Amino acid sequence: MLDLDETLVHSSFKPVDGADIMLPVEIDGQICTIYVLVRPFVAQFLKNMHKIYELVIFTASLSKYAEPLMQHLDPGKMCSYLLFREHCTYFNNAYVKDLTRLGRPMKDVIIVDNSPVAYLF
Repeated sequence: MLDLDETLVHSSFKPVDGADIMLPVEIDGQICTIYVLVRPFVAQFLKNMHKIYELVIFTASLSKYAEPLMQHLDPGKMCSYLLFREHCTYFNNAYVKDLTRLGRPMKDVIIVDNSPVAYLF
């Protein structure tokens, strides 16, 4: 299971020099540009890991941002499954990823995430 923000990419609402992706997203009826810096070698990482593992993205970000971002990051659809904030549980002011939503035995899951709170359950 791979996290998106702060693991594969860094995103900002403020303009960022050298942004790899400028993603327009509608928020509260307004189109906002999100500036995305992609971690070096993400494409190569996904390509190599896809050969060995089933890749699942599970992010606490909203699907209206994360889904179009994944279209940029993974045009070849190497990630077989995408889960978003809508699949999280709001607990103690944080969005927690309920790993049972993966439908996989936990002994077979490897988590790559920057926040231990995200998979608290």
